[in-house]
Amino acid sequence: MNIQIITISDRAFRGEYEDVSGPAAAGIFRQAYPEAEISITVVPDEEEYIRKALDAAAGADFIITSGGTGIGPRDLTPEITARWCEKELPGIAEILRTESYRETPQAMLSRGRAGVKGHTVVINFPGSEKAVRLCARIILPLLPHAPEMLRGEGHEEHRKE
Repeated sequence: MNIQIITISDRAFRGEYEDVSGPAAAGIFRQAYPEAEISITVVPDEEEYIRKALDAAAGADFIITSGGTGIGPRDLTPEITARWCEKELPGIAEILRTESYRETPQAMLSRGRAGVKGHTVVINFPGSEKAVRLCARIILPLLPHAPEMLRGEGHEEHRKE
């Protein structure tokens, strides 16, 4: 399994503070799936950088973005993700918001999306470390199943011969 994490933060990109959300997600994924290949990239809240990072990560099983999902003037991640993906996966974004709301009402302001391009699932997480930890745990059951489904291998046990 290949998981590419893209942290989207102007301040982390400029080195004003350390990226903690990307490593937080990576830690949860590594603990659950130690064989997974995981990398983290940090980019600013700029469409060109986000798009290039998505293009560079294309082909991974999962691209997880962290940040840029709010309502601030530089929060562009959901729109860029929607344009980059071929299909939307609204259920993932809906459950992440619903479960996040149990922790904070500010989750209603999150605009994160999820989708598919080729055989890659893209999921937008909010930027806070706490939110990333919660969202990473929520999607853990999807990690082995979604790539199988995208390759047409899913639900074998339900098919009739």
